[in-house]
Amino acid sequence: MTGTLMAAEMAEQPGVLAGVLRRAETDAEAIQAVLPHPLAGTMFLARGSSDNAAVFGRYLAELRSGRPAGLMAPSLYTRYHAAVDWSGFLVVALSQSGATPEIVRTCADLRASGAVVIGLTNLPGSPLAEVVDGELLARAGPERAVPATKTVTAQLALLVTVTSALSAALPRSDGAGELAGLPDAVAAVLDDPGPARNLAARWQGLDRLVVAGRGLAYAAALETALKIKETTGILAEGISTADLLHGPIATVYAGAPVLLIEGGGPADTDLADLRNLLAARGAEQAGLPLPHGLPETAQVITAVVRGQQLARELALARGADPDAPAHLSKVTATT
Repeated sequence: MTGTLMAAEMAEQPGVLAGVLRRAETDAEAIQAVLPHPLAGTMFLARGSSDNAAVFGRYLAELRSGRPAGLMAPSLYTRYHAAVDWSGFLVVALSQSGATPEIVRTCADLRASGAVVIGLTNLPGSPLAEVVDGELLARAGPERAVPATKTVTAQLALLVTVTSALSAALPRSDGAGELAGLPDAVAAVLDDPGPARNLAARWQGLDRLVVAGRGLAYAAALETALKIKETTGILAEGISTADLLHGPIATVYAGAPVLLIEGGGPADTDLADLRNLLAARGAEQAGLPLPHGLPETAQVITAVVRGQQLARELALARGADPDAPAHLSKVTATT
């Protein structure tokens, strides 16, 4: 039982994020140089934690570009061999390692079908770089703990850069301004592990957990649930607060634990009604504090860091090693 690798990599996040922001203007110019004109839409291709980051990007891309955006299914190309005309589309492929076979192969197929493909990965020289029109790097350094932390928040910050470059209203924006306070906010969260540690002590005996958020915060809910699953084996489900109010609310009974994620945006208005419903059902609801006054994009990224804290603390409280969860490897070679 250690968790030292995960803790060390989490602690690097303020510096990694500051680096992403320093490069934001250059990265935005690189995106704008290859964008299709006119832009038909933006699609996101990813797996694992990168797929959760892609949800964040999908929301921002549609909001900022005024064009449709969505998430792609790699199996359509690797298993069903779909023939689709992607002319005019931007595809953003996210892969921390840049080595997942299905992501690399699908990018090659999409590019051959007319898409402009941008790769977001951590370090240069990956197989992904060979099959894309442009590459943005997190430059987070090697990540040795199995649960991804610094590479995920770096991807989220890069997606702010990418989607700002799509904005018709601000064609020269790089997104760095709205994230200016992010490195300090993440540092403040990392310096304050008490709330996550206290909640982990309270919830260490869980066998399942619902993590709910809406809008941009939905991505943080998905990623927090994934981190908890990876590090602890708890069956945690990330879900939109709107979806929770449909059939899944039947699983939330007296004493059932629910973690609520606040994104600091317009979708948070649903949380008040959900809190009342959870209280009426006797559910055990909780939240984790975040720094005040952040733009929504920065608050959501900071919420992801809080989720990392909770996952690590839960694993330690349960006697597990969050650095190397059983039966998991750093790179999953899906095809």
